Order: sequence, then structure tokens, then C-alpha cells
Amino acid sequence: MLNARSVLVTGSNRGIGLELIRQLLGNSKRPEWIFATCRDPEGPHAQELKGLAGKHREVKIIPLEVTNPSSIQTAATEVTEKLQGAGLNLLINNAAIIRPSTLESETAEDMFEVYKNNTIGPMLVTQTFLPLLRKASQESPQKGMSCSKAAIVNVSSEGGSIANVYAWDLGHFINYRCSKAALNMLTRCQSLGYAEDEILCVALHPGWVQTNMGVSNGQAPLAADASAGAILNTLGHLSEKDNSTFVNWEGAGVPW
Repeated sequence: MLNARSVLVTGSNRGIGLELIRQLLGNSKRPEWIFATCRDPEGPHAQELKGLAGKHREVKIIPLEVTNPSSIQTAATEVTEKLQGAGLNLLINNAAIIRPSTLESETAEDMFEVYKNNTIGPMLVTQTFLPLLRKASQESPQKGMSCSKAAIVNVSSEGGSIANVYAWDLGHFINYRCSKAALNMLTRCQSLGYAEDEILCVALHPGWVQTNMGVSNGQAPLAADASAGAILNTLGHLSEKDNSTFVNWEGAGVPW
């Protein structure tokens, strides 16, 4: 079972991110700190999240724009202060965007914007929060690797699987697929670079989920609560043997 003292989720104001926050609160071993980050905590899309934070002292809403280094640093400073000397156990890079496109209609502007959010953003966020992840790993009495100790979970997509090119017939989404394939490579690089720190690194396909993004082209088959519940169960079972892997919400391997 996942037993992380502190968790940070990007893009937590709606969709899978919001459901992860909700289900972390329902965990019998709920984290002491749940850092729910989003671009605009005061905006209309953050009302449900604010409601959860109002009822649960563990939830700390932190403004964070994943494409803005200054915003990321300000968020890291705030998280560091709230942790009061402790490290960060689990970073879930969930925030992402998509722009409908085909090979013929794809634009440089959309490709750049999606890469900036889906690939560069997770890289920047991880770089900035790395000292807190290292601290958590160094101070943990646990042996080996786990998401309860220190981990980076990059929420990817089977749509970025070069082997599968999942659901091509339902939508090309060139920018999204390419950004997630690049995120997968980033995950592999992180797993190699942070292995000595015993920080577990995985790419995770959450399923085709019923969110604003998921239903943009067809009816997604998987409810957000089912996805989030399975994800947290999977994260609770990951160990060093899973470092540098690409898994789905149920823990099954996904081809790169």
C-alpha cells in the first residue's frame, strides 16, 4: 500500500489530478502533506479542489505553472517551508494539454506549446523539486526503491507508445503523441540519472479516461475515479524492479 508522507500532484484542479487528490484523502494511510498544484487556484476550474482543501488540512493548494521557471521555484520554496525540514516522497507530473491535429494540419506553434507543457514542464518541475526528493530518499529507513520513499511518476500515454500508436484511428493528435514519446525518454533518462539516489522513476499510462481531455474525441471508457484508484494501488506496489518502466494504471507493462 502507498504510504508516502508527502505527495505533490501537478494539474490537480480537474480530471485525473483532482481525482488523485480526492482518493489520496480516502487512503487509510493518507499523506501528511498533499500538495495540490494548478495554474490558477482562484479560477473557476479550481472550485472543487478548494472545497477539498477547505475540508482537509492535509491538502495545500500551491499555484504552479509548469512552463514558468519562476512559478516552479516559488512553488518549491513554499513546499519546502511547509515540509519543515522533511523531504518530498512522491512527485506526480500530471499536468498536460492537447491540441487536435493531423499530419497535414499540425502547426509549429501547437507542437511547441504542447511540448512546453507535456515534456519540458515535467523536466523543469523535477529539476526544481529534486533536492526535496533526494532528501526524502536519504532520510528514509526503507531499503531499495518505492513510491512511499522517493519517486517521480510521469503521467504519459499509450498514445505516445511508438510500438502501439494507441487509438490512431480515433485521432492523430501529433503534438500530444510526440510530446508523450519524448516524456517517456525523459523518464528513462531520469531513472538512470537518479538511480544512485534511489529515486524510483516510471512513466504511467492512466488509461483513456473520462476527463475534459479524454472525451475530446470520442467517449472514453474509463471513469476518472476508477483510473485514480487503480493508479494509487499500482504506485503502492512499485519497487526497484519497476524503475525505468512504462506501466498502465493497473501496473501492466506498456511497450515503448
